[in-house]
Amino acid sequence: MPGWLIEQGIGHGAPPVYVHVGGCHVAGRRSKGVAREQAVRALAEGVDPCPRCRPDTDLGYIDG
Repeated sequence: MPGWLIEQGIGHGAPPVYVHVGGCHVAGRRSKGVAREQAVRALAEGVDPCPRCRPDTDLGYIDG
């Protein structure tokens, strides 16, 4: 199981909607496993962290 997931939006070419901790039960079927660096980059680019699993906390990412 990957350590981090990025969940894509609905529709072809839709932007990502959430970053999740691997194994988050809220992550949908549109999620794919990514490396830690990709998860941090997604957060830095404005993808929201999942409000349930809080990947930003586990990644040590502070917005700003």
